[in-house]
Amino acid sequence: MKTIDKIPTSKIQRASKLFKTGAKVGVNYLKYYSEKIVRDEDKAKERLNKNNAEDIYDGLKNLKGSALKVAQMLSMDKSILPEAYVEKFSLSQFSVPPLSPPLVIKTFKKYLGKSPNELFDSFNATSVNAASIGQVHQAKKNGKKLAIKLQYPGVADSISSDLSLVKPIAVKMFNLKGKDTDKYFDEVEGKLIEETNYLLEVKQSKLIREACKGLPNIKFPNYYTNLSSERIISMDWMEGEHLSEYTKKKNKQEKLNKLGQTLWDFYMFQIHQLKKVNADPHPGNFLISNQEELIAIDFGCMKEIPEEFYIPYFELAEKNNLTDQNKFKTKLVELDILREEDTVEETKFLSKMFHELLSLFTMPFQSEYFDFSDPVFFQKIAELGAKFSKNTELRKVNGNRGSKHFIYMNRTFFGLYNLMFDLKAKDVKINNYKIFS
Repeated sequence: MKTIDKIPTSKIQRASKLFKTGAKVGVNYLKYYSEKIVRDEDKAKERLNKNNAEDIYDGLKNLKGSALKVAQMLSMDKSILPEAYVEKFSLSQFSVPPLSPPLVIKTFKKYLGKSPNELFDSFNATSVNAASIGQVHQAKKNGKKLAIKLQYPGVADSISSDLSLVKPIAVKMFNLKGKDTDKYFDEVEGKLIEETNYLLEVKQSKLIREACKGLPNIKFPNYYTNLSSERIISMDWMEGEHLSEYTKKKNKQEKLNKLGQTLWDFYMFQIHQLKKVNADPHPGNFLISNQEELIAIDFGCMKEIPEEFYIPYFELAEKNNLTDQNKFKTKLVELDILREEDTVEETKFLSKMFHELLSLFTMPFQSEYFDFSDPVFFQKIAELGAKFSKNTELRKVNGNRGSKHFIYMNRTFFGLYNLMFDLKAKDVKINNYKIFS
């Protein structure tokens, strides 16, 4: 794979790159409009999606950072994007052009004061995989194999400018209005800034490793503070296969069930016991060992769950609150979905919409066991998403709805549900985490 010697970091450079990508997308649409007249419209649309996905991804992969992170986040929810986009954007999880060896060495000297060959007994300057914010190298020290995560230069400094470029598009897409919009962008910006602080990630990783050491069938690497900095992390090299590769193979159902239960327990334990959760559940953050153990390797994006949000959020998953109209509306008000200034029509429309959405989305919490291999459940989620995306009445409603905490909590559950479906896990005990409390 071709390496990168330089990453655009200024707002002008990055905006120019996005503009060029936009121009390519415009050309693709012109081709589509011509093709659908003389050829099959479905095939023309399929070709449009494929070309757009390729051009957008090619533009973002060289920008890296928060621009590429957005593509990664979108690829986690298979119900939002056409298959061509999901397939292409999912590459941002662990397969993008890496930095060149000279730039790698330069970055080491800047943040650890020495070249990698001075710090380690051996160091491979060619990365073994590269993602949206950083890339991973293999090294050895004192006979131990290490994974060295190196952050791309300029990524942290370009977060604000990247989001300022994305903001007008997001405002239009989600019909956001008024000054309240800022709280959502501030939440995303704050999390992206945290993700680029590798010293914070090491601290969080150690805390999660210690807190979850009693959970069965899951492993975590050790982290080495003396060989880490704000842009470099040194940790144990964990032998295993990426979850996405593992699920492509034919595996025994009992093994898939065990891994699914492990993953579910891990997330429920974090959410309900720690009130802090890894809000980036994509396949690139998990490995499967030869002993069929789950290995968690990334804790850059951790979401704290405040009590005032946690309580009403999970109360909405309770049957009695879903079936009692007054209780249901009370919870929607507590979560800032319904507001006093809403008209009777808006209240009626939003209550009905969220009741339909939550009745489906909270189904795993309505029974003792759940079958995450059921394609009907996930098809219904996709159909509901498509239905709301075409709803003209929804577009008229002010999109500033819900607590800012919804952003990463919903992202966590969408990602977790998709991973559980990829594993085809059956008979998952929903409240099993309680035995480890």
